[in-house]
Amino acid sequence: MDSSSSNTNKALTETRFSDLELPLSEDIIEALERSGFEFCTPVQAATIPLLCRHKDVAVDAATGSGKTLAFVLPLIEILRRSTSYPPKPHQVMGVIISPTRELSTQIYNVAQPFVSTLPNVNSVLLVGGREVKSDVSTIEEGGCNLLIGTPGRLSDIMERMEILDFRNLEILILDEADRLLEMGFQKQVNSIISRLPKQRRTGLFSATQTEGVEELAKAGLRNPVRVEVRAESKSESSSQQLTNSKVPSGLHLEYLVCEADKKSSQLVDLLVENEKKKLIVYFMTCASVDYWGLVLSKIPALKSISLIPIHGDMKQNARDKALASFTEASSGVLLCTDVAARGLDIPGIDYVVQYDPPQDPNMFNHRVGRTARLGKEGRAIVFLLPEEEDYVEFMRRRGVPCQEKNLSEEASDVIPIIRSLAMKDRAVLEKGLKAFVSFVRGYKEHHCSYIFRWKSLEIGKLAMGYGLLYLPSMSEVKQHRLSSEGFTPVTDVKFEDIKFKDKSREKQRKQNMQARKEKRQQEKKEKGKKNSKKAVVAAATDSNKRKLTGKQRQTIQTAEDEEEMARDYRLLKKLKKGSIKEDDFAKLTGADDF
Repeated sequence: MDSSSSNTNKALTETRFSDLELPLSEDIIEALERSGFEFCTPVQAATIPLLCRHKDVAVDAATGSGKTLAFVLPLIEILRRSTSYPPKPHQVMGVIISPTRELSTQIYNVAQPFVSTLPNVNSVLLVGGREVKSDVSTIEEGGCNLLIGTPGRLSDIMERMEILDFRNLEILILDEADRLLEMGFQKQVNSIISRLPKQRRTGLFSATQTEGVEELAKAGLRNPVRVEVRAESKSESSSQQLTNSKVPSGLHLEYLVCEADKKSSQLVDLLVENEKKKLIVYFMTCASVDYWGLVLSKIPALKSISLIPIHGDMKQNARDKALASFTEASSGVLLCTDVAARGLDIPGIDYVVQYDPPQDPNMFNHRVGRTARLGKEGRAIVFLLPEEEDYVEFMRRRGVPCQEKNLSEEASDVIPIIRSLAMKDRAVLEKGLKAFVSFVRGYKEHHCSYIFRWKSLEIGKLAMGYGLLYLPSMSEVKQHRLSSEGFTPVTDVKFEDIKFKDKSREKQRKQNMQARKEKRQQEKKEKGKKNSKKAVVAAATDSNKRKLTGKQRQTIQTAEDEEEMARDYRLLKKLKKGSIKEDDFAKLTGADDF
């Protein structure tokens, strides 16, 4: 590599990896050159020397700033220089914890070219979604010196396997520390830390600093050096002064104010306009991803666009395949929830679309940070309802300024197409209802409830935007707590007659319908018998009753006998429980007469 070459990427510093203090080993420099890395990002230039000098660090850096290499490279150097190197097969020298399976897998893959420079070090990926026995077998047979994974699986393996030796552990890395706490992993993280020696290096990396992260830093780090790196972006003020921003410098961020019944048409128009590009579209719920993944794939204007859904309720193999497919593609659309919002470095993302704003405003930065990474250009847009427009000012005050984008006047109305799909396939109908209900329920959980007020939702327009045929039976609708204005129900269709296109699902539906019908008939029959018996007893006790027949007297006697037996049974249960004494039982049942 030409040492005289200069850096033209604004997201990088003028510092080369080869020029860092406490120089990196030749093997690492060569591995970096093979991967195309020469210059450091600011967070790498600041953090690598600190960790290599055995300092604990608490790093606060914008998403897309190159944090992964900032801890992977010093970790490899620390292991190489350790007095315990080369380690024994089950001697663990390093642990990296991250919140999601996808992020852990990405870190593992990024680390492999550098781990391979240490011939005697074996790294193991430990994440959920697969058999624990398989992980145990892998470690027992092949050993492990570097553990990379999610808190749940790491904690589980550490508890199960006494063969693992942590006494000479050199370094612990907590990546996306704020997300680890937000996802409820505090207990598992504490359990992992409690098993590690106090004499170690610890790096805590996060894109946002919260009280929980501060507490974790106090508990897990010793006199940490704080590293804070922010991107620079132009403010909207007339002076155009550079200000600290929490989003990448090359990001063009916009917002679109749109009525709920127009959102889906505006989305389709945007996807068509960017059909040759690579986009991520964020939805609030897993059900919404399932629904829009199904519906959008059937809209004629989007036939040439690859649409790939991914969310947390999918099986791990399906998630891995979806992510791999999208990563390798040169264009297409990833439809997802926040499972893909943190840490993932998917190459070539041109556009991030937030169809639903995130429930947690901290996730906004992580979503838009999937594009414009490492100095590249990128675009992002968030769809807002008219009553949500205060969100723009809220985000500006948090260092995330957005510019308004005008509605596309060329957008075709896709609602008739979606409704037509629902009338032809029950899968579309049911998924739409489920997605709609999940959205309304999820809307109530917005952290910024003073901006996202669920009682202000125009549920009629929202249902139209989802292409629903009728409003679902949910308390918010039945009790008229939300406005249904703007919804036009379909009246010329019997909804129970809409069939699944999938023949096996339709067959199962018919069997379920028949079973429910038979159950209702049985309940009706039993209710009729009970009412008939009550009517006969009532007739017998009527002061003006006529003379009863023998059959009626027998029915009355049978009913009385059954009532007496039930009463005796209840008393017997009380006797067994000790609620009454044997003498009382005998008196109440008349047994003492004998």
